[in-house]
Amino acid sequence: MARVVPAVIRALDILELFLDRPEMSAREVIERLDLPRTTVHELLVTLVERAYLVPVPGQPVRYRLGLPVFQLGAAFAGRLDLVREAQGVARDVAAACDEAVHVAVLDGADVIYLVKVDSTHPVRMVSAVGRRLPAHCTAVGKILLAGLRRAELDAVLTKDPLPGMTPDSITDPDRLRAHLDVVRAEGLAVDMGESDSAMRCVAAAIRDHSGATVAAMSVSAPIIRWTEQAHPQWSELVRDGAARLSARMGHQARRR
Repeated sequence: MARVVPAVIRALDILELFLDRPEMSAREVIERLDLPRTTVHELLVTLVERAYLVPVPGQPVRYRLGLPVFQLGAAFAGRLDLVREAQGVARDVAAACDEAVHVAVLDGADVIYLVKVDSTHPVRMVSAVGRRLPAHCTAVGKILLAGLRRAELDAVLTKDPLPGMTPDSITDPDRLRAHLDVVRAEGLAVDMGESDSAMRCVAAAIRDHSGATVAAMSVSAPIIRWTEQAHPQWSELVRDGAARLSARMGHQARRR
């Protein structure tokens, strides 16, 4: 069996330090990785020689990521296909709960469903790929709205009241903003009969390599199967499914 090369592992460890900070000095690299000074110096010189790191003049000299890192990331991102990747993960989540799973994106004030995997139950959600719904009435939509900057959200919430789909839809913009604060904090959104009185949904965010929310995944079920036992189980399933799809889209959780 081929062995890993320690020097390559250490070089990659150095590059990964820059995931959560724009610049670092040699001393900071030494302290973070607990490596010998000579080893770090040789690795930094090598990475600078290949332009993976760029020295920033000063005392002490600091380093930032170079253009080849961006080129590699761009090449990877260009080969990603959200729909293709989402179909496999959505099928796994649907198989685990036997309920409908959707993946949707935001388009203005609406969501558009890109992927749907049905449950095998005779009573199930009526939906279709390509369907468009008001974002604020759906779990996937609320997750996507919660990922917007304040100015972007204000540009979407231009109607007062907002259009409703059921008596439980949130139609007051200020109430919706407060609700989205909770969604943002919890990392989950729930549709409690706001788009269809007979259905319940829970959704989580899908993020790309930059950390931006680019899509959302949901589990949807009729109210008759939305039990106190099922709800937390489905919440964890959709959170895990969204995290797995995010990883396939190049997202990495920040190191603490």
